[in-house]
Amino acid sequence: MKFSLTEPIRYVKGVGPQKEKLFNTLGVYTLNDLIYYFPRDYEDRTKKKQIIELLDGERVAFDATVNGNVSIVSIRGNMKMLKTTVVDSTGSVSLTWFNAIYVKSALKPGRTYTFFGQVKRNVNKIEMINPVFEECGSDKNTGKILAIYPSTSGLTQNTIRSVMQETFNSLGDKFDEFLPESIRLNNNLVDINNALYYIHFPDDEESYIEARRRLVFDELLLLQLGLMQLKYSKDYNKVGIKFFVSDEVNKFINNLPFKLTNAQNKVVETILEDMQSTKPMNRLVQGDVGSGKTIVAAIAMFNAVKNGYQAVMMAPTGILAEQHFNSFKELFSEYNINVELLSGGMTAKQKKLAKERISSGEANIVIGTHALLEDDVVFKNLGFIVTDEQHRFGVKQRSKLTEKGENPDTLVMTATPIPRTLALILYGDLDISIIDELPPNRKPVETFLIGEKLQDRLNSFVSKEIDAGRQVYVVCPLIEEDEEKIDLQDKPKLKTVMEVAEEYKKVFPNYKIEFLHGQMKQSQKDEIMLKFKNHEIDILVSTTVIEVGVNVPNATLMIIENAERFGLAALHQLRGRVGRGDEKSYCILKCYSFSDNTKERMNIMTKTNDGFKIAEKDLEIRGPGEFLGVRQHGLPEFKIANIFADNLVLEETSKVAKDIFSNRRDDINYKSLFDKVNSKFSEITL
Repeated sequence: MKFSLTEPIRYVKGVGPQKEKLFNTLGVYTLNDLIYYFPRDYEDRTKKKQIIELLDGERVAFDATVNGNVSIVSIRGNMKMLKTTVVDSTGSVSLTWFNAIYVKSALKPGRTYTFFGQVKRNVNKIEMINPVFEECGSDKNTGKILAIYPSTSGLTQNTIRSVMQETFNSLGDKFDEFLPESIRLNNNLVDINNALYYIHFPDDEESYIEARRRLVFDELLLLQLGLMQLKYSKDYNKVGIKFFVSDEVNKFINNLPFKLTNAQNKVVETILEDMQSTKPMNRLVQGDVGSGKTIVAAIAMFNAVKNGYQAVMMAPTGILAEQHFNSFKELFSEYNINVELLSGGMTAKQKKLAKERISSGEANIVIGTHALLEDDVVFKNLGFIVTDEQHRFGVKQRSKLTEKGENPDTLVMTATPIPRTLALILYGDLDISIIDELPPNRKPVETFLIGEKLQDRLNSFVSKEIDAGRQVYVVCPLIEEDEEKIDLQDKPKLKTVMEVAEEYKKVFPNYKIEFLHGQMKQSQKDEIMLKFKNHEIDILVSTTVIEVGVNVPNATLMIIENAERFGLAALHQLRGRVGRGDEKSYCILKCYSFSDNTKERMNIMTKTNDGFKIAEKDLEIRGPGEFLGVRQHGLPEFKIANIFADNLVLEETSKVAKDIFSNRRDDINYKSLFDKVNSKFSEITL
């Protein structure tokens, strides 16, 4: 039976309603979803060894003859253990299976089979537990390269592979080639049908490499072409506001209680140049935690107001919006500039009055949260927009705020350090500025890695800091509902925020301790953060909701429970909550497991405070999809490309995309390619 790519997967032989639900949990709904559900790894069962060559720990195939009958021994409860010995001309291997009764009749003494599994080698003995086997030459489960897929409980690798094979059998060469032949030939790319088949069923390493290169090329090319279309679409050709640079800007900068860094001055100059153009500004300012992005935004907003326009800043949380509101009120108090606050935590009456002042133009600068996006928030003359912590807002939210003005200038800020190469891809619709210098008063946070055995010493250190009048953050990971994702050895050691808070209350009965997590109402979260800021709380136990939060200079100690469960970027953001005052600050990474990967990541944290170096390492270890969460940006996610590993392909596609976009947009031979781009970017508006 032949299927189309849009068919639900339940119609594929071997799926059915139950398995369809399991596939759905993996994001696989249609045949097209399944075809683009790429393997996470491969197991090469083609290369065979003789028994004498087997190495401890390797997964390998070998041919051997069954030396005798398979014995069955009952061990605890209903569990059965089956054992036999197999031999070749160089040695013997002891094989063991558990509860696999079929092995007794499947293995015949004196016959030769191919076995595949993990070798356990002692001085005088070679063993293998639960090996896969089949008669030599059948090549169903051995003698080939098998794909290993991300899976879920109840969906075996064999099931996914057989459903995938059945799908390809049903579809045939159903995939329309969208890359023009000239691009494929010039870049040595295989056709799309071969690429999709061999990524799932490679004959050898070469066929896999060619298939993957084609699919990575597609992904990066489509992304860059889509971003170019967004950047140079009609929206970007609109005439924006031509601001002049007020003489008062220099006066404002010179009157600041601190001196701007060279990096800040450079970014301010660039922004003011953008503001003098009639092309609407769309600029990303990225800088490490504490690099001084907010004052850069304040200078640009000041200039917009002095040109007779309103300026707005959207922050991701109410408490952060209030913090900006208070600091801006103080900053602009001498300049006859009215600063207004609008957030979800305000009363209906407060909101009504704020909206009236915004629509009348009485409010020159507005600081707010998502509440700014409501339809009844109307500006009189909006000319400048700032979104703080851009990764917390989707492109559609940014667009909705932009529509409240007549082609206003837009500045987006992020403290998530993104390697420039990746930033150019993810923020292809924006010009990029980087503040790569910290103010001279920012002290590096000393970071230490400890195990649970040092808890008593840590408790003493907590007491020392609090008794000196300072405050402490304790951060716990969010526990995944999917227990499969949690290592068995880690399960007993993962604690909830409430459990950790209770432990601290027992150890420190005289200190004021509160907890905070994402399931609480925003008003509750804001209230607790305000109490912490006002030093009404000594120890705040929280989830990562404090990652982007209020500035508490008095907090000098950050303890991160189960630090091994956080990405490097998240750890760096959390560490940035301390070290904001004059006192020496510390970050304690508390780990419960020390795999090689964990040690590598934690060592980076203890050795450097440079967010960009940390981001590079994070990208290298985890890949871009997990590193940044591309979906948060409203962009198509990476299914196979890795910006770090595929940087050479990225450079190739960058050149190809620029050539296509500049010279071939109207070429009929490129219509299929642009149709593909448009379908991928159909949900995105800027």
